[in-house]
Amino acid sequence: MITVKIGERIRELRKITGLSQEKFALKIGMDRTYFASVELGKRNVSIINLEKIAKGLEVSLSQLFEGVE
Repeated sequence: MITVKIGERIRELRKITGLSQEKFALKIGMDRTYFASVELGKRNVSIINLEKIAKGLEVSLSQLFEGVE
């Protein structure tokens, strides 16, 4: 599923930052449990939240989706 692939990509990029889910979610103003469910591919995340995540990761939206097919 696309949600799982996007979640995996987000997790990969977050781990590069060295931040835990909790610290990253706090950084972008998102609930940790919601963010965790995004990483697990259990959420159909909105474009607004994807933009928040991309900004927190310091990547563009297109970079966020690199390799997601």
